[in-house]
Amino acid sequence: MSDASVGIVEQALSNGRASISFELFPPKTAQGEKNLWEALHELDALTPTFVSVTYGAGGTTRDLTVRITERIASQTSLSPVGHLTCVGATRDQVQGVIEQYRAAGVRTVLALRGDPPGGLGTPWVQHEGGFKHADELVAMLASYGDMSVGVGAFPDGHPESVSVQQDADVLAAKQAAGAHFAITQFFFSADRYFESVELAKSAGCSMPIIPGIMPLTNFTQVQRFAELSGVQVPSELAKRAQAVADDPEAVHELGIAEATRLCQQLLDGGAPGLHFYTLNRSSATREIYANLGLS
Repeated sequence: MSDASVGIVEQALSNGRASISFELFPPKTAQGEKNLWEALHELDALTPTFVSVTYGAGGTTRDLTVRITERIASQTSLSPVGHLTCVGATRDQVQGVIEQYRAAGVRTVLALRGDPPGGLGTPWVQHEGGFKHADELVAMLASYGDMSVGVGAFPDGHPESVSVQQDADVLAAKQAAGAHFAITQFFFSADRYFESVELAKSAGCSMPIIPGIMPLTNFTQVQRFAELSGVQVPSELAKRAQAVADDPEAVHELGIAEATRLCQQLLDGGAPGLHFYTLNRSSATREIYANLGLS
């Protein structure tokens, strides 16, 4: 059974290690579940700080996500971080999920408000009896006294925020509520990441902010995610990807090279680690890992 004790991220950083982590999503089919466990097995060899399994849109896969996280905790050597959102659940239901995680030995949780129930681009609607903002969820987790809490951050700006200053203030408020670290939405500019970190510091945020990385190995898919999430794909990168769009291998090579370059810039600049959005495929992450000399 993995050691999912409190402070997985903090322990790694205090030991002078970069926090390297991987995020997967819950499968929709039997083949998808097979792919997920194969990816986890392959990523296990990289000895990550932790792995996490996200919720599906609108919190629809909450039960499946919890079951997979419990299984990772009990049947692998990996340290799982539990996902938790405010979408489609009352406070009591959220607390029930927390208790499930705790029973499985999971003491680190990523607390997110989540996308609007109607999907990205629609207004946020608070669930009846639920939370309105992520800092309320953070406060519930912090009230246990032995939970390590991660939150989201947005170098390119949250889709609903009015300014990057507001994003920095919200991040500081999450820390004040009890958060211990943050993981960012994926992005493509190291400068933008470091600028957002400095802005957060000026707002009073001192917790580690781990950059999120999504390799551009499928341009159409990543571009769709970026448009939905308000992430800016640099025009030069988009042009280069479009120029080889008919050659999947060339797109893959471009995505790996660009992600490797971004990761190196981040680590050289003092980022506390890297969080890979794997899309349930381990090959790209393992290639980048090897390129960086982390394996």
